[in-house]
Amino acid sequence: MKAFLKTLWFLAMLFIVLYVGMNNLQVIDFNFPIAGTTAKNPLHAQAALIFFGVFAIGMMAGMVLHTGGGSKKKASKD
Repeated sequence: MKAFLKTLWFLAMLFIVLYVGMNNLQVIDFNFPIAGTTAKNPLHAQAALIFFGVFAIGMMAGMVLHTGGGSKKKASKD
């Protein structure tokens, strides 16, 4: 049941991304001054593509944090 609910939640999030993509076709300037590169030359792309990029980076970061991001070492008994 837990896997079903997680899948349902993930599909709901994907629907939101699809819905935003269908309704935001305007071209915008994306500024993210902390990164440094967009302070001088902002990204100029469709709002939906930028939203999807931010969503994908957030999903990947959440996945890495949730799974631990690496192999776990076994404790040795001495």
